[in-house]
Amino acid sequence: MVSKPPVGDPVQDAPQVAAPQHAAAGLPAIGHTLRIAQAQMGVRRTARTLLKVNQKDGFDCPGCAWPEGDKRHVAEFCENGAKAVAEEATLRRVTPDFFAAHPVADLASRSGYWLGQQGRITHPMYLPEGADRYEAVSWERAFAIIAEELTALSSPDEALFYTSGRTSNEAAFLLQLFAREFGTNNLPDCSNMCHESSGSALSETIGIGKGSVSLEDLHQADLIVVAGQNPGTNHPRMLSALEKAKAAGARIISVNPLPEAGLERFKNPQTPQGMLKGAALTDLFLQIRIGGDQALFRLLNKLVLETPGAVDEEFVGAHTHGYEEFAAAAKAADWDETLAATGLSRAEIERALEMVLASRRTIVCWAMGLTQHKHSVPTIREVVNFLLLRGNIGRPGAGVCPVRGHSNVQGDRTMGIFERPAAAFLDALDKEFGITSPRHHGFDVVRSIEALRDGEAKVFFAMGGNFVGATPDTDVTEAAMRNARLTVHVSTKLNRSHAVTGTRALILPTLGRTDKDVQKSGKQFVTVEDSMGLVHASRGNLPPAGPQLLSEPAIVARMARAVLGAGSATPWEDFEADYAVIRDRIARVVPGFEDFNARLAASPGGFALPHAPRDERRFPTATGKANFTAAPVEFPKVPEGRLLLQTLRSHDQYNTTIYGLDDRYRGITGGRRVVLVHPEDAAALGFADGAYADLVSEWTDGSERRAPGFRVVHYPTARGCAAAYYPETNVLVPLESTADVSNTPASKSVIVRLEESPKPSA
Repeated sequence: MVSKPPVGDPVQDAPQVAAPQHAAAGLPAIGHTLRIAQAQMGVRRTARTLLKVNQKDGFDCPGCAWPEGDKRHVAEFCENGAKAVAEEATLRRVTPDFFAAHPVADLASRSGYWLGQQGRITHPMYLPEGADRYEAVSWERAFAIIAEELTALSSPDEALFYTSGRTSNEAAFLLQLFAREFGTNNLPDCSNMCHESSGSALSETIGIGKGSVSLEDLHQADLIVVAGQNPGTNHPRMLSALEKAKAAGARIISVNPLPEAGLERFKNPQTPQGMLKGAALTDLFLQIRIGGDQALFRLLNKLVLETPGAVDEEFVGAHTHGYEEFAAAAKAADWDETLAATGLSRAEIERALEMVLASRRTIVCWAMGLTQHKHSVPTIREVVNFLLLRGNIGRPGAGVCPVRGHSNVQGDRTMGIFERPAAAFLDALDKEFGITSPRHHGFDVVRSIEALRDGEAKVFFAMGGNFVGATPDTDVTEAAMRNARLTVHVSTKLNRSHAVTGTRALILPTLGRTDKDVQKSGKQFVTVEDSMGLVHASRGNLPPAGPQLLSEPAIVARMARAVLGAGSATPWEDFEADYAVIRDRIARVVPGFEDFNARLAASPGGFALPHAPRDERRFPTATGKANFTAAPVEFPKVPEGRLLLQTLRSHDQYNTTIYGLDDRYRGITGGRRVVLVHPEDAAALGFADGAYADLVSEWTDGSERRAPGFRVVHYPTARGCAAAYYPETNVLVPLESTADVSNTPASKSVIVRLEESPKPSA
């Protein structure tokens, strides 16, 4: 039975707290999945939908980007994937009557959880200048409004075109084509906030900003290092791959400030043994202090260099550059500095070294715990150094594995969603379409916020996502968005960004992954690229949430026609009518997509994009080889009486989408405003378990930012560290606090103090 959405916002600052769990998935995951799915979709729709998730003839999960093997389980989804599908395939609807009953000020007062629970948006909605609520608008008028604002700009660079990682390859290609034909490279995307540091480091060192491993490599590895990542919540299907690797003899080192249930034990719900007992995953848990990863890998590299016969000298000599400078820096690594930076013991690091030296094939996986610090790029470069030393790139069972968070964030970048595109890409695009793309760089996410704040940008267009909820420095970001002349959001459901608007605003409802897409030429499918560079089709099977919905490619094509008019020779109408036409043009512009349509037809499970380091140990860098690097070791220095805060997700959350108010594995129930602090740190600061505190961040310019009313939870974090959920804590992250080189917000290393606050009233 489908339940109705909540009428009022539930209390979120008075959670119940129990001990954290030590195993992930199992029967509780099945029960929770079914409850959520049935509440949103009902029994019949749940079965019809979930059995198509990640199947070759079905649709790609709108959640994470973890790949599927060639052989698929009948239930090829995880608990959080099922939640993502249920949220999109819900039978709840947000109609024009809803907007008539809820002024924008009311929407702005609601939590992200409440907004998301209301259901699918059914009609294009418009907020006129001076109005207090959205009203229904025709598609023709909506595109005319966009055209009015864009054509009135003094420069195309006053427009921003943001892309969420859920956007398909076809829609992303059209959006970047439109933006460049319009005249700007202002194409910020969600990658700017997550794996930009990975792409920056990997492009420089191995010549391609993507991971170099496949699922089969994980299954063949001797050693897998999982650093700064919580797959049990963020990429649960990864646990199956780790389980299979363990069964084949692999060992696993997990490096994280928090113990995570999914890396302790995985109770695979798809096997009887998994349900009853589960599989222990981690062999060595290194509970590192936040931001200490570069120091750890640097010391491990020093110890490898000091071990006779440990370096793969043949590989280093034939395939790398910069070894001597790197080796000199690594040999200077200091034990005392490393122990201070990491919080680890000498015995723990020596045990890790033993496992490294015993491994012939090593993979390092990582996520936001490595990418969202000031020194993230040199940290990931040091990971590459670690792998290069023993020849662990370009052979089976070894390599770099940045685990992407959103289902097509990697594909969007491949399609050209990038503010700093390569000249070769622009040359190919211009040749194919007869346009002249701008060559100057555009704005990334942080620079886009600054441009809005400073009046340099006046129109903001978002293809999916929740920009306001995902970005740092919430007060600054929201004020910047309100400076815009027009804000436009292509969306399936409500979120905070719809309540923080420019002078005028549009919400354009679109088809989701689960929805059937029929255009003039017939039923369509789109494509996505997973975290390991495999491209495959996605076909929705459900009737759309309403007849007014347009697909993402159709929205971009119609917008382009309205804005560019008869002066554009690009066949936008053909692109909307038949997505195969888009793929034919992609095939002529983007390397690796040759014969795109034919290859999809021949391989229902998709095909792998070329990857020179992986496929042939060829490194397309400036030196023509894999580059060792030698950066100074950095780690956060925290003043006395302060803690280093990392922002993170709860288990009932995907990015900024809040499915519920529990974090089952960490023992948190019925609330989100919690801060996890080591008991000894909390005692030293004078905070008992259950006390309440304001979190106050301190920035280098003396400014402070405050997030009030968090319940203190005594928790086994690394000493000196704390953790709390975003987006509630995004307000604490200064806009200026970013990673060097990548400009990614440094959301995993925020210096905070705790100030006593009153316990909330019942």
